[in-house]
Amino acid sequence: MENFIVSARKYRPSNFKSVVGQASITTTLKNAIKNNHLAQAYLFCGPRGVGKTTCARIFAKTINCKNLDENIEPCNTCESCQSFNQNRSYNIHELDAASNNSVEDIRTLIEQVRIPPQVGKYSIYIIDEVHMLSSQAFNAFLKTLEEPPAHAIFILATTEKHKIIPTILSRCQIFDFNRIRVDDTVEYLDHIALQEEINCEVDALNIIAQKADGAMRDALSIFDQVVSFSGNNITYKSVIDNLNVLDYDYYFKVTDAFLKNNISETLMIFNEISEKGFDAHHFINGLSEHLRNLLVCRDQVTLQLLEVGANIRERYKDQTQQCSSEFLFSALEISNKCDISYRLSKNKRLHVELSLIELCNINSEKKNSSSVEKKSKVDPSEKKEEIEEEPKIPIESKEKKSKPVLKNNPKAFTSFSIKEKMDETVKTEKVEEPQEELNADDEKKLRNSFTEKDLVAKWHEFSNQVGNRPRIFNTLTSKDPKLENESTVTFQIDNNLQEQKINEIRNELIWYLKQELKNSYIDLKLTISDVEEETKKLYTAEDKFKHMLSKNEHLNTLKQEFNLDLE
Repeated sequence: MENFIVSARKYRPSNFKSVVGQASITTTLKNAIKNNHLAQAYLFCGPRGVGKTTCARIFAKTINCKNLDENIEPCNTCESCQSFNQNRSYNIHELDAASNNSVEDIRTLIEQVRIPPQVGKYSIYIIDEVHMLSSQAFNAFLKTLEEPPAHAIFILATTEKHKIIPTILSRCQIFDFNRIRVDDTVEYLDHIALQEEINCEVDALNIIAQKADGAMRDALSIFDQVVSFSGNNITYKSVIDNLNVLDYDYYFKVTDAFLKNNISETLMIFNEISEKGFDAHHFINGLSEHLRNLLVCRDQVTLQLLEVGANIRERYKDQTQQCSSEFLFSALEISNKCDISYRLSKNKRLHVELSLIELCNINSEKKNSSSVEKKSKVDPSEKKEEIEEEPKIPIESKEKKSKPVLKNNPKAFTSFSIKEKMDETVKTEKVEEPQEELNADDEKKLRNSFTEKDLVAKWHEFSNQVGNRPRIFNTLTSKDPKLENESTVTFQIDNNLQEQKINEIRNELIWYLKQELKNSYIDLKLTISDVEEETKKLYTAEDKFKHMLSKNEHLNTLKQEFNLDLE
């Protein structure tokens, strides 16, 4: 029985041509070898599993190859290539900086650099995870890295370039490796499946590539895992079962439920997902990705951003035709808010369910708003037809004017705010100004006399109505109003802030007093009390400090010496 070799090692690229997804870097390295423009130090950086160390090994192997072909690829037949392939080359040295990160390790390396190569022109030193070196080791390495012997070339590899000191970066040619695209990963996995005589669905390979998140080594490890689970026939169903990935079908079904405003179906789908052991946060993240995919499908230009298989792509195209842009924007905003606040929620299931209910109501809210707009755009002539004839009023009740009654209008019996009613009264007062002078009886009705005790009682009744606004309530109840003459109410305030608060509700207050005291000539007069400076209330920190400073002038020196704030 042959020993099993994992795909990441078995199918590790052996030349530049077989490197996946890094065409610009491999082309640059080949041209440097072809034109003999080799630097003394290179830095390969990028995410894990994208081919940094592999490219470093291929580069080192190609530099010392004696029979390069026309494509600048190693021959694999010369002594240098064969010794490298058999892991017995004395010209290529690999050092793991994670376990050899001290100054002594770097000093040993510097001593070794002085020895010329036995076979070939160059000695290549590959230092992996170079960011793990200590700061003292970096400083000890600087001089040798800048001016090594003519036969020495250093290739540094790291996943965290930001941890390397700038003096090292300035001495290297830096190559940034990219995440490998999903399409490139799927193509390479399909190539390996053919080599291993394994039947696989494209959608299954696409799930593996997405799970790998741009790392080819991770994709090959997942591929081996799925092969162990499924055998020589890899299907989409077997992959999602083995990797515990939520099926696309759930997202398509729950989106259809959103569009139908079907809350019950939505909650049952989420319950089914939860019973299968999927994390609610994982579901919300997947839903956000699904909505994002629907959005990019709406435009042919952004369709290339969709990283899914061909069959799933067609389903996205079909569903995106049923979704409006407004729906997708609102849905993305809701799902994003749910994702952000998920960890802070104590009842996480309820938190997700509330967001799903909100997603179901997007279209219904849109319909309600559109119906309101249609009602507001009714022709004025139609509105006039709804108004009945104003009933004839007897001469005796001339001063009591009846209002027009609307047919089938529920708003005619709804409550109203004091402010709205006051605005209506002000308008009617302006429009319906008496053309003739009022007689003595009419004027007496409008100028009803009242006592100061009645005024105080109604004043406090109004104060209780604005109790939900503490500052205004406190201002109104701080003192009692005074009756200056028959209709002039005076109220004493302490400062401009209180005046501002009363002015906010001035019209409401006057209108209320007019209605309750049955006197249309009531007016409000505010007076600021003249008090001594010592008895004034100190509202700000600056006022308090000035007051304290007047008592003790040394406080200013204390404030400056200790750099104290007024707060």
